[in-house]
Amino acid sequence: MKLVILDHNGVINQCSETFIKTPDEWEPIPGSMEAIARLTHSGYRIVTATNQSGIGRGLLDMATFNAINDKMYKAVAQAGGQIDSIFFCPHTNADKCRCRKPKTGMFEEIMQRYGVDLKNTPIIGDAIRDLQVADAIGALPVLVLTGKGRETQSKDKLPPRTLIYDDLASAVDVIAGYA
Repeated sequence: MKLVILDHNGVINQCSETFIKTPDEWEPIPGSMEAIARLTHSGYRIVTATNQSGIGRGLLDMATFNAINDKMYKAVAQAGGQIDSIFFCPHTNADKCRCRKPKTGMFEEIMQRYGVDLKNTPIIGDAIRDLQVADAIGALPVLVLTGKGRETQSKDKLPPRTLIYDDLASAVDVIAGYA
């Protein structure tokens, strides 16, 4: 099975310093919907893995989180793509859970649910924690320079094998063989 794992904020949709708290605040990054469609048409299954501490902080509830995701699903579908599933951690740093990136719990769940080893699977993110978890599980860390990506590139020590692209669209062009 060909699988790609994407972070949400800063990769698929625009970031917000105050969290995305309503469907109206959710805006796709230009080209990201079409990029997901290209992955879909190239036979990839697309999974998202996202920290959502806004839930744990009470900034949004599950109904609102689901409404935001519904908007994303519809936008992806309108572009001709499909996201297979969303994995998320609703906890804050203080909770010390196993699922909050850069810990591997969410990715262990993905491996179990899909019956795959994530070795060399692209994990695309804009933050160092996305790259760290990819490295920890033997996946391929991919940094996009949207969202917090430029800041991550400039100040953090990137894991070995990290690939860097301007945005999700340019990463997908290479991953799916369009480049």
